[in-house]
Amino acid sequence: MNYTEKLAKAANDNASIVCAGFDPDLDKIPLEGQPGEVIPRFFSALLDAFDGEDAKPGIIKPNSAFYEQYGIEGWQAMKKVIDDCKVRGYPVILDAKRADIGNTSRAYANAVYKFLNVDALTVAPYMGSDSVEPFLEYSDKGKGAYILLRTSNKGAVDLQDLKVGEQPVFMEVAGSIIRWHKPGTGAVVGATYPEELEKISEFFVSSGKRVPLLIPGVGAQGGSASEVVNALKVSGNDLLIHRINSSRGLIYAYQKDGENKDDFAGAAAKVVREMNKEIDL
Repeated sequence: MNYTEKLAKAANDNASIVCAGFDPDLDKIPLEGQPGEVIPRFFSALLDAFDGEDAKPGIIKPNSAFYEQYGIEGWQAMKKVIDDCKVRGYPVILDAKRADIGNTSRAYANAVYKFLNVDALTVAPYMGSDSVEPFLEYSDKGKGAYILLRTSNKGAVDLQDLKVGEQPVFMEVAGSIIRWHKPGTGAVVGATYPEELEKISEFFVSSGKRVPLLIPGVGAQGGSASEVVNALKVSGNDLLIHRINSSRGLIYAYQKDGENKDDFAGAAAKVVREMNKEIDL
């Protein structure tokens, strides 16, 4: 089964295309203790709530930087969180935005796909095809790679909107994704730019390639899940292979509207359930 097929299966199994961003911030985690113990315990509680309250997401996405900031304990915690997700049957994307010269990218790919055993990774395309290829080589092992295309941050316009001939840089990257494409080659496209999301989705559909999209920016960054779904549907895309991410707005939902921090896990599950309802697979 290739990565794109895994995505469709997980979406059907969990009735969800929500991506839950598991990004630890000890200042927001309402538990006491050392990072190596608190972080896995916090996310294990969320996973228990997802399972127990019929509010499963379609994938989990840890961002490596939020673990790395806590040193070796953070790295160990990240491995535990990934393993916990995998044991429970969730596919996992590592958000690490890797890529370098070919040999270095190969080392990154081995670390991520073999040691951490994640299903997919976010990849930066700026250094070109030879920096991306080592990640795509894992496609025959059921692994995926999401290439940064149109990101959700405000500064994205600084470079991604620059013109190459008659079109912006991000559409040139979209063309490269099609040229480099192997099963499981995806793209990161922010929910904060719905019109461009629709344009990119139409481009991929018209190419005949199945390009799964990782769509951040819903929740704390202001994007709307319903707008994302509409953009994908208008372009004729298959919803099951895409994932709509929420991180801070989901995992720290207890902080909103006076939620009880003792039920932090239930508050997170409520957000997943509401997103699943809004998306309405």
